[in-house]
Amino acid sequence: MEFLAGGHAEVRITRADVGKRVSVRRLTGGGAGEPAFTDAVGVLTSWDEGVLSITRRSGECVRIEESSLVAAKVVPARRPAAGPQGSSGPSSAPARRRGPSATALELQRIAARGWPAAETASLGEWTLRASGGFTRRANSVLPLGDPGVPLDTALERIGHWYDERGLPAVITVATGQAGTDEELAAALAERGWTAERHTRVRVAALAPLADIDTDAMGTTGTTGASAGTVGGAPARVVLSREPGAGWLGLYNRTGEAGVTGETGEDDEADKTGKAARDALKVLTGGPSVWFATVHDTDGGTAAIGRLVVDGRWAGFAAVEVAPAARRRGLATRVMAALAEQALAEGASAAYLQVEADNAGALAFYDRLGFTDHHGYHYRRALPGGGRH
Repeated sequence: MEFLAGGHAEVRITRADVGKRVSVRRLTGGGAGEPAFTDAVGVLTSWDEGVLSITRRSGECVRIEESSLVAAKVVPARRPAAGPQGSSGPSSAPARRRGPSATALELQRIAARGWPAAETASLGEWTLRASGGFTRRANSVLPLGDPGVPLDTALERIGHWYDERGLPAVITVATGQAGTDEELAAALAERGWTAERHTRVRVAALAPLADIDTDAMGTTGTTGASAGTVGGAPARVVLSREPGAGWLGLYNRTGEAGVTGETGEDDEADKTGKAARDALKVLTGGPSVWFATVHDTDGGTAAIGRLVVDGRWAGFAAVEVAPAARRRGLATRVMAALAEQALAEGASAAYLQVEADNAGALAFYDRLGFTDHHGYHYRRALPGGGRH
């Protein structure tokens, strides 16, 4: 990281740079064996009473004493890499690795339509979403713009709305791209809203997914001749518009809202029934939704996946493989079948979300050509406070 100007480190930011991405170096004050300096890069979200607040791409907020600054500068926006010699086009990196172009705002809107909440309400340009507790995405606020009221007022109204539904107040906060929510993340952190479930939004070109040779997948970590097979034969992926009982039984989030339809008695049965209906609204909602299922030789469910097609975008979710059927390429075969369906409906780009600590899933999607676009995490109001 280069801060020197004319041979001297300089602090080249001021309070007027709040809202810009900056890079700073500060004294640590550490003892023996510790580095004398440490660096931070992120959005300068505040500079008050001698303390700078910098929010990193991950949503983490760093507070820095102005007196500890050694050097600082504004980080210019990244420009697209130059194309081949004599070309004004994009980078010469393979298109499969670059992924499709999109803003974070576009992808947030597309993803919200592809995973629609059972109930919504508007607060200015923010959307409050509730679905009986089924998945955090469908039970959180999507803050795309201005809430139309001061932040503390907005948080109070959000708290009341979720209290009425017996749900925690949660806000989805996007980070890591132009126009995302680093400033909101910092403001919520100052108010005691805790950060949870950091997630990466990943994108890829769609056609290479459909073109994967699922009968020769040695590069995907599968095991030779058994790749993409069930009982020694190529796995057959069945697509349907509704999730069957086997699909729901394998989906690892079904327990969140009783989506399998298990019932109790009286009021508890009513609550369970409503939760199941809300979950199915989320799963089946969206412009064009498909459910993929692979059956094993005994008629059980070996693998599943979900697809939603919305214009040029194909969203993938709920890709699961039964423990006994893993490492046979079934997840890849499900992705390829869903991608082929999306291409047939006119889509050209793919997206999905993966929790940042799911190393296995990240590696799998790396192999399929997905790259990081931006991230998001959830900010939750702590019980008994933190709303204002």
